[in-house]
Amino acid sequence: MNENNLLNMDFSKPAMLLEQDKHWVTSPADGVSRIPLEREAAESGHTTSFVKFEPGSYFPEHSHPRGEEIYVLEGVFSDENGDYPAGSYLRNPPGSRHQPFTEQGCVLFVKLDQFQADDQQQVVLRPENQHWQPGIGNLQVLPLHQHNTESTALVRWPANEVFQPHTHWGGEEIVVISGRFIDEHGEYPAGSWLRSPHMSRHFPRVEEETLILVKVGHLPDA
Repeated sequence: MNENNLLNMDFSKPAMLLEQDKHWVTSPADGVSRIPLEREAAESGHTTSFVKFEPGSYFPEHSHPRGEEIYVLEGVFSDENGDYPAGSYLRNPPGSRHQPFTEQGCVLFVKLDQFQADDQQQVVLRPENQHWQPGIGNLQVLPLHQHNTESTALVRWPANEVFQPHTHWGGEEIVVISGRFIDEHGEYPAGSWLRSPHMSRHFPRVEEETLILVKVGHLPDA
C-alpha cells in the first residue's frame, strides 16, 4: 500500500491494502480501532476506513455533515434505530446523527462525507431484505444504491468464473468479503481493499466462490 497516495487522496493512481498487511490503529473512543484507507487533511473531510468495535464498545453521538455509508462485514452493529447484522448496508444522509454501539463486536467498512450534494437518500438493507439478481455470465448481483453515475452493489462469483475485460469510467473500489479476487495485476484475498482510477482497465476472474462489495463511477476523472 502506498500510504502517501491514500492519505493525499491521489485518485489518479491505483491503491490497495491486502488482508495480510492490515494494521489496526486505536481510536479515541474506547474499544474502537480503525484502518485508514483514504483521508483528507481536514478533520471532518472525506475518509474511507475499516472500523472494528470490540464487544460492548460504543462511539459517542455524532453527526455526518456529508453522509455516511456502512457495510457490516462481521458481527452486529447497532445504534438507537436498530441492529444491523453482518451483510447489512446503511446510508445515513448528510446532517444525520446517531450513537453507534455493539454488544457482541463488529467490523465495518465505512465511507464518510462522500455523498453527492443532491443525494439525500437513506438506505437500510439487512440481509433478509436483499434480493439477488442475475448478472453477466454466471455472476449474481445485489444492487445496494445508485445515484447519477455512482453505483454500489454486492457481486457473487461462482468458482472459476472469468469476467470480460472492461474499463471503469469513474473508477472502481472493491472490498473482498470472502474468497479470492484475481486479475492480471494481482490476487486479493478476503479482507482486501482495492481502488482503480478513472478509465482503468482489467480482466478479473476467480478460482473459488467469491463475494465482493463493488462501488463504481464515484472517483474523479482528473
